[in-house]
Amino acid sequence: MELDIVDLSRLQFAMTAMYHFLFVPLTLGLAVLVAIMETVYVMTDRPIWRQMTKFWGMLFGINFAIGVATGITMEFQFGMNWSYFSHYVGDIFGAPLALEGLMAFFLEATFVGLFFFGWDKLSKVGHLTVTWLVAIGSNFSALWILIANGWMQNPVGAEFNPDTMRMEMTSFFDVMFNEVAQAKFVHTVSAGYVTASVFVLGVSAWYLLKGRHIELARRSITVAASFGLASALSVVILGDESGYSATHSQRMKLAAIEGMWESEPAPASFTLVGLPDQDARETKYAVHIPYVMGLIGTRSLTTDIAGIDELVAEAETRIRSGIIAYDALMTIREQRDATSAEVRGTFEAHSGDLGYAFLLKRYVEDPRDASEAQILQASNDTVPTVWPLFWAFRIMVALGFSFIAVMAYFFWRSSFRGQDYPRWALWGAVLIIPTPWIAAELGWFVAEFGRQPWTVDGVLPTALSVSHLSVADLLLTLAGFMIFYTVLFVVEMGLMLKYIRKGPFEDVEETEVWTARHEHRLRTHDGNVPFAETPAE
Repeated sequence: MELDIVDLSRLQFAMTAMYHFLFVPLTLGLAVLVAIMETVYVMTDRPIWRQMTKFWGMLFGINFAIGVATGITMEFQFGMNWSYFSHYVGDIFGAPLALEGLMAFFLEATFVGLFFFGWDKLSKVGHLTVTWLVAIGSNFSALWILIANGWMQNPVGAEFNPDTMRMEMTSFFDVMFNEVAQAKFVHTVSAGYVTASVFVLGVSAWYLLKGRHIELARRSITVAASFGLASALSVVILGDESGYSATHSQRMKLAAIEGMWESEPAPASFTLVGLPDQDARETKYAVHIPYVMGLIGTRSLTTDIAGIDELVAEAETRIRSGIIAYDALMTIREQRDATSAEVRGTFEAHSGDLGYAFLLKRYVEDPRDASEAQILQASNDTVPTVWPLFWAFRIMVALGFSFIAVMAYFFWRSSFRGQDYPRWALWGAVLIIPTPWIAAELGWFVAEFGRQPWTVDGVLPTALSVSHLSVADLLLTLAGFMIFYTVLFVVEMGLMLKYIRKGPFEDVEETEVWTARHEHRLRTHDGNVPFAETPAE
């Protein structure tokens, strides 16, 4: 029954988190693209760029609103479904979540309102400043949530207090500049930029195919292709950095992604494809690319990479060390202030492995009573299911390289072929609109599923993190969330498709003003007559 509760809690959080992340990357990328478009408008004073800013800004606003609604439910789940997790690590996890809330609801949401309602109340430069603050606020909001998630992947800057039975922060600086968190942030943000670029590219291509809003579509494709190409290249480069950080902080995840059962001597090869067999503990029909994994994982050709079997043996050693820490912890809890320095010293020496002893609680109430078979089973539990990680990672990488090819092609056509696009290319741009979301969801699956069996890697097992709820409670709330999110999905898709079909509104008056200005420039090319004296002004 306890395992059913854990599995249902994981399913519920996975469903809500992955649904929420459908909105996050588009929000991150569209905010920046809209700011770029408005920057061009302020520099050139051409109304077409104002139309573009307003149109893509409207789609950003719809996505932002639904994204906020889906994100709120995730915050509640920490208290509802994961109460022991919240109690155990709340001192560390709560700080970046609070800052994320400040960024999202006080900074970002405020400037979003000014963006939509300040067009006629702010100066051009003032409104542009607001637009860039929306983009910056969106990205800072992502920064704090990824710092929190990065700490779960690599728990630095904190230590366990045996007197309070909680993890406590020792260095906010270490938490904030955690190498995993920083790598995840830049990689995730770049993926969001690619998502928005593919979205803008695909919608603009659809307009060209339909012969509608030609000028807006051509300029939007140029911006999306340029921005998207730089972002797609960044995703690959920064993803490489994530692989390098995993070598230090999450070696089991890296080995599982590679289907690497035995340790690889330097320089390790990269497994291009294969069929991981967890029962046989081998990857069948594997095709290897020499040296690549060594370069990605270690930045060298002389460092070995540990395989799953070696890491399982290491986990067994840490479980035994954790049992010693657990025994000392129980003594401290019993004796309180009378605890001897020797016992506390023993605990301090083995406290880093206490979380591994907690893995045994799945099989026995007191880890000190665990049998050899249970210790061996717990050490094998540190291996996540390999084949989903193996294939999810490779599909994600393949999609990442395909985005580079698509953006490079449209950048070339925009820059050197007079914005002339074949119909097959335009249809291709429309058809690939869903693919960056697929890649983003696969990336989160690899990050979160690959951390199992831990909620906080090496510190708190997932099985111990859940609230004391009944299966009926979880099934009821899971059904409620599914209904609620389905309604939101229908609303989101309906609104987005409605405004895409409708297209940008035509700002005729401002277009005429710009035309008059442009004609006056041609008549007064010597520059002697100021624009303030033109009839259009």
